Amino acid sequence: MKVLQARSLLLAACSLLLVSCSRGASDEIVVSAASSLSGAFTEMETAFETEHPDTNVIFNFGGSSALREQILEGAPVDVFASANPITMEQVALLIDTPNVFAINRLAIAVPADNPGGVTSLADFDRAQLLIGLCAEAVPCGSLALTALTDASIEPVVDSNEPDVRALLTKIEAGELDAGIVYATDVLGGDVHGIPLDVTTEYPIAALLDAPNPMGAADFIAFVLSDVGQAILLAHGFGTP
Repeated sequence: MKVLQARSLLLAACSLLLVSCSRGASDEIVVSAASSLSGAFTEMETAFETEHPDTNVIFNFGGSSALREQILEGAPVDVFASANPITMEQVALLIDTPNVFAINRLAIAVPADNPGGVTSLADFDRAQLLIGLCAEAVPCGSLALTALTDASIEPVVDSNEPDVRALLTKIEAGELDAGIVYATDVLGGDVHGIPLDVTTEYPIAALLDAPNPMGAADFIAFVLSDVGQAILLAHGFGTP
């Protein structure tokens, strides 16, 4: 009898351990998001985890194209938030139906004292200036090149950066005279922004093989909620 009781207790302990481990894993929500969302999503993390105190949101910020490649290579991601619909479409077979949750626009960013005297896209072909863009594979880079082409300007580019945060850092440090970033990136920063009439939509979706599908659904619902949208508006994004 004692042997049976001991075995029962052991099995119960093992079951509890398995449930505990499983629960710990499912309480993590891994979100791969465009680097331009880092400010808004970091604030959203605090609000979301207040509503879901047993949940830990883990962000992987980067250029949308780099995040796309990670997903295509099988990275264990629950949610993908891209800076443009095209990048999202390129993982269409791996994701649930995307929802557009925010709108952004491009802006010229210059150091606060604007030493190059940049006022418009027309300045981007001045060889004496140090000009930076995001890499063409990144949404902010492809959008910037489209805007320059539409304005019949062939830029003299000195630096192509992997994402908008890397580009902004160089402009803030005075290493570049100008670059094209998102309007949300120049808010409250150490740069001056010149708005451009170029917009992009931000879609969000859960991965079909998300390790935590329920958590992914909860996070996406929060982003689309009134609270989530208010946070995005406070960070300069438009709402769809």
